[in-house]
Amino acid sequence: MEKMLGQSSSIHKMCTDLRLLANMKEIEEPFEQSQIGSSAMPYKRNPMRSERCCALARHLMALFSNAANTHSVQWLERTLDDSANKRLTMSEAFLSADAALMVLTNITQGLVVYPKVIERRISQELPFMSAENIIVAMVKKGGDRQVCHEKIRVLSQEAGAQVKQFGQDNDFLERVRKDAYFAPILGELDGLLDPSTYIGRAAEQVLEFLEEEVKPVLEKYKDVLGKGKPVTLNI
Repeated sequence: MEKMLGQSSSIHKMCTDLRLLANMKEIEEPFEQSQIGSSAMPYKRNPMRSERCCALARHLMALFSNAANTHSVQWLERTLDDSANKRLTMSEAFLSADAALMVLTNITQGLVVYPKVIERRISQELPFMSAENIIVAMVKKGGDRQVCHEKIRVLSQEAGAQVKQFGQDNDFLERVRKDAYFAPILGELDGLLDPSTYIGRAAEQVLEFLEEEVKPVLEKYKDVLGKGKPVTLNI
């Protein structure tokens, strides 16, 4: 049960993230040609697979508390009031885990990513993310950190108001360029906007995980996995 608890919480976390990213139109789960996303709004493409995974995962997590409660009240060597509960809990747990994994497999096999939408969202947020690096760059040029921080605070709040109140693009960097105070680092601004400088070792960590953790498991069970077929759902 503990193994399935960890599995269910991971499934729920993954599918919750997918639902949030689908709302931002960055990612979509598979969508059949004749699938109806909403009976009222034909244009919608609700992430029903991810929603189903979350529902199954929550049920599985709830079953663990049932098992823990039963275990906690076993007298001495063991009483027999666990048997009926165990038959229900264990069977539902395995069925729920199997169903959630099948749906998740179907999602990952047909997941759709929209890089252009992601790029646009990054371009809107990156100027604000660069604020700390701008301060560091100015300090290296001899600027006063507190003075620089205050100027960045004012300019970023003004730019944020344009975005939130008027639906305009983020013009924070334009405001920085127009302020004579930041003249010493104007030539460095473009370099401070490289997205790859804000992700740390994320790319390397993914490759290491695939090579050191995932690949050995796939190799160990290659005979079984090789027989697998794409998971299809009746929508």
